[in-house]
Amino acid sequence: MLTKVKNKQKGPSWFEVGLGAVLSILLGAVLGAALLVFKPVQAVKEVPKDPPAGAVYYIEGNRDFNKTVEANSKRTAFAAGQSAAVDEGELNVLLGTYVKASTAPAAATPVKAGDKPPAPEAKSFDPGPLNARIRAGKIQFANTVSFNILGYGGSVIVQTSGDFKRRGSVFEYDPDVIYVGGCPVQRFIFVRDWILKKLLFTQPMPGDIAASWPKLADITIDETTLRLRMP
Repeated sequence: MLTKVKNKQKGPSWFEVGLGAVLSILLGAVLGAALLVFKPVQAVKEVPKDPPAGAVYYIEGNRDFNKTVEANSKRTAFAAGQSAAVDEGELNVLLGTYVKASTAPAAATPVKAGDKPPAPEAKSFDPGPLNARIRAGKIQFANTVSFNILGYGGSVIVQTSGDFKRRGSVFEYDPDVIYVGGCPVQRFIFVRDWILKKLLFTQPMPGDIAASWPKLADITIDETTLRLRMP
């Protein structure tokens, strides 16, 4: 009887205290990240000279539709194995053209008389068209992602900045900055890979570009130009 009373008086063990502390820290980190994700991102033409601490800005890359013919010509040349130099406006024209082609609606399934048409598939995450901006040796890829989770919907800007590095025999985009809303996530390796695949680069590379990409000898980024050099 005395032993039971003593055990009750001891309270929680060190393990239980430690586990509670760890869970509290994790919960705080999750809540803090969520608050940053939904922190407003300011879309601007240029970053202010003296931005307030913690402010996050987004500058959209321009699209130059006057260069549509030239951009498509460079794509054809690259697919044929030639080097190409694409500026920001041309790259966004190509990205826009590809999105339209890859998201073309599928043929409608016939509906029998008396049957209800199928409801549209609900998406937890619905990324918008990819946008590129090239400045000072870095390329930014970004888009606006709409989401609907447990009945709560909204949108958030996902933006990255980096360059291309060779991994094995293929060049891959290697961002050193990744923001989901106002939350920086580049240090979280597993989360960052999921973000790049599921929220940013959601469409496979076009077949003609994919066939020529492994042949690249080098990729460099000038002020506003992406240079793809073939051997």
